[in-house]
Amino acid sequence: MPNAVEISPGITVDNEVRHGKPVIKGTRVPVSLVLGQLAGGVTYAKLEEEYGVTTEGIRAVLRYATSIVSQETVRVD
Repeated sequence: MPNAVEISPGITVDNEVRHGKPVIKGTRVPVSLVLGQLAGGVTYAKLEEEYGVTTEGIRAVLRYATSIVSQETVRVD
């Protein structure tokens, strides 16, 4: 990915890949897809088999998601 920018360890964005959505570095696998699959009960092993990602790539997704959520401010009126 020559135009890829690493926005978090193991997570990149590139306007030419998945319309600039975050993906696991070196893949076209979107962060949102991995999170959705994990939320649906898919195992790491199944993700690795289905999408060719590594355990470290999955962990990078979780670290990235954690960093995004930890920055969020929720206002309750």
